[in-house]
Amino acid sequence: MKTIPLNTWLRGKIVRVDVPRTGYRWQGCLDIEIEGYGIVALAMPGTIAQWLYEGENVLVQFTNEPRSIHGTYIALYDDYMLKRIWRNEEILVWPAWSKEVRLPRYDPVKGRIVYEYRIVAREAITEQDFIEIVGLEQYHYASEEEIVAVWRCPICGKYLESNLQPQCPEHKVPARLQEIRGSLPSSRFLVLELKDRRAYEPRIVAYVRVDTPIPLMHRRKVVNGNIVIEKMIREKVFPKDWFHPTYWPLAYTQRKSIIARYRELIKLYGSRRIARTIVGEEVSREALRIANTASARIARVVVHPDYRGDGLGVLAVKLALEWISERRIPEMKRRKHVVETIAQMARYNPFFEKAGFVYMWETASGRPVLMYPLTDEAKKYIENFIQQDEEAKKHKGRLFTSHYGKVEPISGPIELKDITKTYTSHLDISRLVPELQEVLRAFGVERRVVERYVLRNVNIRIDPGDVVVVVGASGAGKTTLLRLIIGGAIPDKDERYKPTEGEVKIPPNARISYLLPGEKEPEFGSETILEKIAKVVGDVPTAVEILNAVGLSDAVFYRAQFQELSTGQKERAKLAMLLAEKPNVMIIDEFAAHLDALTAQRVARKLREIVSRAGITLIVSTNRSEIIKALSPTKIIYVGYGTAFAIRYEESEYYFS
Repeated sequence: MKTIPLNTWLRGKIVRVDVPRTGYRWQGCLDIEIEGYGIVALAMPGTIAQWLYEGENVLVQFTNEPRSIHGTYIALYDDYMLKRIWRNEEILVWPAWSKEVRLPRYDPVKGRIVYEYRIVAREAITEQDFIEIVGLEQYHYASEEEIVAVWRCPICGKYLESNLQPQCPEHKVPARLQEIRGSLPSSRFLVLELKDRRAYEPRIVAYVRVDTPIPLMHRRKVVNGNIVIEKMIREKVFPKDWFHPTYWPLAYTQRKSIIARYRELIKLYGSRRIARTIVGEEVSREALRIANTASARIARVVVHPDYRGDGLGVLAVKLALEWISERRIPEMKRRKHVVETIAQMARYNPFFEKAGFVYMWETASGRPVLMYPLTDEAKKYIENFIQQDEEAKKHKGRLFTSHYGKVEPISGPIELKDITKTYTSHLDISRLVPELQEVLRAFGVERRVVERYVLRNVNIRIDPGDVVVVVGASGAGKTTLLRLIIGGAIPDKDERYKPTEGEVKIPPNARISYLLPGEKEPEFGSETILEKIAKVVGDVPTAVEILNAVGLSDAVFYRAQFQELSTGQKERAKLAMLLAEKPNVMIIDEFAAHLDALTAQRVARKLREIVSRAGITLIVSTNRSEIIKALSPTKIIYVGYGTAFAIRYEESEYYFS
């Protein structure tokens, strides 16, 4: 074989496509015949290679000299670039799409960067990528009865079901991932990987699954009070060929031989999921060859539970739109005009709308459809529909409506006037055993009355909408200060909540929700999180919105019990309970004390957004500078040695830390 010139585009033809049926998602190979140079095998992930066909013309550029292995010339992932020639257009196929971005998280008041994510968005191509996707996928479908992945032994070909990578019971080797439940052989995956991460952080924090559009879409609408199904709605709004021909093996599975094989496999494996996987493999090749649309569908967006509610979902969708547009995902053929998604969650969480999607209609089964125009042509079709369709005129392309809304702010300031609180303790060793009495007498302790000022002549004003952080050493009186404010609003509290001298003035319309660890915490019992929040707030849509707002935006958490959550998730659930009470004053002692710095910042920043939007006055105690920065308070109250005073946040040392 002659020496192949590097960094030069060479014309070639695909003579063989090899996508192994075991572990196809990350394994594949193309044999390319290059005129004048012979055949070179290009290593390529199966998710990409399966879309290419024998006889296709391509352009290939080598960045490294192909290596000869047993007489065969092979180019590995980093050795080449490949373009598909489709109807005289050149479409970059390899290397896999990748983009590095920064996602700064600003404090919602001052606009300063609190922290920042450095993200690498790229197509999933390795076995480990897909194994981590399985781990995230469980947060959509997992329960004690549900399995999200099908695996296959690379030796005997036996199929296994598990959420974790299993071993073949016969050959004792790790099984290879064969299918992620709900995905199609045509599915492509974009992962968001943390560029700079601590050792304890996950590598992949989110993924987006992109499919071809569904084959048929009918619309449900109400006409004169009656539900009417309007068939083939997309073809009435857009050009008919934008959504056809799509990947859909239905026509093939209807063949009697395929149906018979499906039933035979159910008997063999005792699993419909495994039977569907095997049958799907047998019909997918022709379905992949036929698929060629001007649209794509975002079928799934999953963010790691600890990173929810921090803008990563919106970022993932925006990056997926770039990927789809630039590489014509998933088929890599026709130019893409529009991206659709069918998402019931969009009713309760507006991240698709935040990414620019427009609400169009409901499917016949009642699920909302949102679309994003990738071209000006698609944008005009969507705008015309919204302006001319009778139902679309009503919703104007918007789906999400906040049920939580705003609270009635407190009608005046919270005032502590000349507040004094003393602490008295009587030390008496007479009840102790003789041995301990003897030790204490040696130190001169027998009977004593200890008295001290916790707070003395304190005057503080907290205005409606203030976000206040109380700081001070342990035992300085932070909790006492919070108790006095609570006691001012709830007069029947015990002496700990009442000042020794002075007055606590609380606006008459104040509704206080508070959390004092170990003293007053939300009680969840055996109910699921969603049940409990819905019971408190009064309706399910608002409960879902509250859970989404605090970062518990997944049905897995909705149906979980409190004790099943992680520490960080429990902290969010407690915040959800406080918000469900619809307070206009929220008080939290030792805020986020048990969370690591990164999680605490995310929770604090999210809470700041929520209370600002709702008009809630927030008072928390903490000494952690990263939390204070994320909260961006309006005031800092310093407590210590009997004193307490408030200053503007911008005048405190925490502002410059």
